[in-house]
Amino acid sequence: MSKAAAKKADGPDAQMTIGELARRTGMTIRNIRAHQTRGLLPPPEVQGRTGYYNEEHVARIELTREMQGEGLNLEAIRRVLETTGGSSPEIVDFARAVRAPFEDETPEIFEAKELAASWGLEKVDPKLIKRSEELGVMRQLPDGKIEVLSPRLQRMASELIALGVTPEAGVDLAEKLRHGAESASRAFIDLFVKQIWEPFDRAGRPEEDWSKVREALDRLRPLASDALLAMFQITMGEATERAGDRTLQEAGEPPKSRGGRAGARRGS
Repeated sequence: MSKAAAKKADGPDAQMTIGELARRTGMTIRNIRAHQTRGLLPPPEVQGRTGYYNEEHVARIELTREMQGEGLNLEAIRRVLETTGGSSPEIVDFARAVRAPFEDETPEIFEAKELAASWGLEKVDPKLIKRSEELGVMRQLPDGKIEVLSPRLQRMASELIALGVTPEAGVDLAEKLRHGAESASRAFIDLFVKQIWEPFDRAGRPEEDWSKVREALDRLRPLASDALLAMFQITMGEATERAGDRTLQEAGEPPKSRGGRAGARRGS
């Protein structure tokens, strides 16, 4: 076997025809050509009238697949490959970090009757289920069961209801909490974008700094939770104190019942 033939057969600089690349990657020849047209795959090295591909093309195809698996569309992948050189796995790790759940909480499946019982009801109003779905805390399944996406919130709701809070008021509270949490989330994301991502982007997204950006995103998660909890404890303490002062003042006044006012009128 000649040296040229050996080079085409194996090794890091192995060269493949488009048919061999298709078999190696499991893609069709048509899709490989489509990737080239979209700018997802660099052109082959042409020798004579034949185009040859190498391990870099294999790596690019595998990277594209991984990013598709992470939810990126082909145009977004093209832009990413264009700005990162296309062969680094760092962008895939970053995409995973961005799309990873903030905190892993395993959803729980309830029969409709079970959920109703946990809320102290015979039957849950479908309107409450719909509102809960809109808030992203539960989902009605095709078989009629209900998937509770946050068991922690479900336990909180059950305990509030046991204290005398109505299910409607509980959902109202969840809606208010959702709005407050969205505002806090945007604040942290804006901080990350302006203080970490944008300087990295202006620097040309250096290959060696991808891991630092990903690490910053990972560390932001627990920091955000801790900061939000700390601030909540401060504001909750202040709100409780103000409400307590009002409650004590009202406790020293005569009860404002209808019967009391009516009796006062009759006695006057």
